[in-house]
Amino acid sequence: MTEPHLLPIIGARPPERRDAARNRERLLDAAQSLVERCGTRGVTMDAVAAAAGVGKGTVFRRFESREGLMAALLDHSETEWQGLVMSGPPPLGPGAEPWDRLLAFGRSRLETTLLHAELIRAAGRAGTRSYAAYSFAAMHVRYLLGELGVTGDLPILAVALLAPLEGPILEQQVQVDGFPVDRVYHGWVDLARRITRR
Repeated sequence: MTEPHLLPIIGARPPERRDAARNRERLLDAAQSLVERCGTRGVTMDAVAAAAGVGKGTVFRRFESREGLMAALLDHSETEWQGLVMSGPPPLGPGAEPWDRLLAFGRSRLETTLLHAELIRAAGRAGTRSYAAYSFAAMHVRYLLGELGVTGDLPILAVALLAPLEGPILEQQVQVDGFPVDRVYHGWVDLARRITRR
């Protein structure tokens, strides 16, 4: 079985012109800096425009709304994370044993979801991870399960491993139930052991 690859999204926009891509990166960098300094609540279209040195209309034309801007930030983060999974250092990236990669994937996904929880909420309807982002994660987990020799309905087993790493479930366990993150992770590892029969 070969490593999954990022695929073009059906119906995706054509590639951006270089200057448009540069402007988009500048706006996203400005928004990310604001998130890091003030949290997502401090990010307004006016603040992003001022930080990037452009007019507010430019920000609206690019992202349409604050939710659209937050969704773009989330997508940007997902793209960077996918790059680490595909070609970053092991054990998250290639070069480690499949079991070690699966454990690194679980830890990284859990931490990334918690890190971006506020951003995911701020993105509103678009705040759940995009279909493409979720598909990538599911395909990667299926790949690792296959490498581990797991039998059965791999797509369903992959979903069983991904569900505990998504925002609503983590929020319930960490914020509402007050479980320490390490307890949540160790519970996820226990689930992974049961599925892989390790």
